[in-house]
This record gives sequence, structure tokens and C-alpha cells, in this order.
Amino acid sequence: MSATSRAEILEHLKKVFEDEFDIPPEDITLDSHLVDDLDIDSLDAIDLIANISSYTGRTVDPERFREVRT
Repeated sequence: MSATSRAEILEHLKKVFEDEFDIPPEDITLDSHLVDDLDIDSLDAIDLIANISSYTGRTVDPERFREVRT
């Protein structure tokens, strides 16, 4: 399997935020704060972790994800 680039992941996440959380893609940047800017709560974060893991084929450690802010 080929590696997924950061740009590809960002574009995928823009679609996820739009489809799953009704957040316009233009509001998503690498500097967007998950809680303050995008209003992502802990339940949303679980869905986001699952989606990232599925898309990239990598395991996302929920404990480390707690430290993610943007």
C-alpha cells in the first residue's frame, strides 16, 4: 500500500468534517483548533479517530490523540 500524503489526508478530513459534522471545508486548515474553531467534542473525536485509522491504515492511539489540538 502506498503512503498517504499530508495533503491527501487534509483533503479527506475536509470531506469528513463536511459530511459527518456539517463543517464547511473552507473552515478546515492545518491550524484549525478542533474544539475552539470546529466545536469537536470527545464523541466526535472518537468518530474522527476511527475514520483516520480506516483511511490511513494506521492505528491512532486515543491517549496521544487527546493531546491533538489542531
